[in-house]
Amino acid sequence: MPADNWTNQITIAITVTNAEGIITEMNPASMTTFVADGGAGLIGSDVLACHPEPSRTKLASMYNSRQPNHYTIRKNGRRKIIHQIPLFKEEIFQGYVEISIPIPEHLPHFDRD
Repeated sequence: MPADNWTNQITIAITVTNAEGIITEMNPASMTTFVADGGAGLIGSDVLACHPEPSRTKLASMYNSRQPNHYTIRKNGRRKIIHQIPLFKEEIFQGYVEISIPIPEHLPHFDRD
């Protein structure tokens, strides 16, 4: 990613794959998050190879259905919300962007209805 890209300045992890599941981009927060798995060295690798079962099967299914996936996790003592969103350009599937956002233990909720 270009050095002046806004995604390099935020503390959420952004990882992008192409339609074949190859990791094409990682912002610095993503590289740090996945440093034990190879960090920036993951660029160019198959995202399915980075996931154990049953996550691998779920992810492969997403590439076929091209549907979004959202969930929360706790990893290394930190809670995060994960958004896996399909990317389209002119209605042609381009891959996925995964956005991982740390969330505090106590998160206020406001009902705006």
